[in-house]
Amino acid sequence: MAEQVRLLSGGNPQIAKGDGDEPVQAYISAMPGWKSDIGRRLDELIERVVPGVRKAVRWNSPWYGVEGQGWFGSTHVFKNHVKLTFLNGAALSPEPPGSGKDPDSRWVNIVEGEFDEEQLAEWVRQAAALPGWDGF
Repeated sequence: MAEQVRLLSGGNPQIAKGDGDEPVQAYISAMPGWKSDIGRRLDELIERVVPGVRKAVRWNSPWYGVEGQGWFGSTHVFKNHVKLTFLNGAALSPEPPGSGKDPDSRWVNIVEGEFDEEQLAEWVRQAAALPGWDGF
């Protein structure tokens, strides 16, 4: 399936919106090069830290949430990194390093060869315990 997926700007896979694990796995399979391994590792980490995690693909990005609590995070492929965004990241300790216009969101850019599993797991654990975004 990965060879049938169009890659958008920066190599982000164009995946139709959908709910559940299947569209997320299609996205991960279509991530180019080393980024697919990062996507797989993130997905496995999130499943391990948040049993029963909700998954969906929207806006060509996998989303992760907790039933009845909303969405806590998403990933997106860029040319030189995979971005893991925490929608409630300003409430995490320590705060993930990336920030922008949204006062609540924070993110971490994961580059090839750098995967701090312990810190990522802690951020995922904290983010999943907080009220999330229920925008879709």
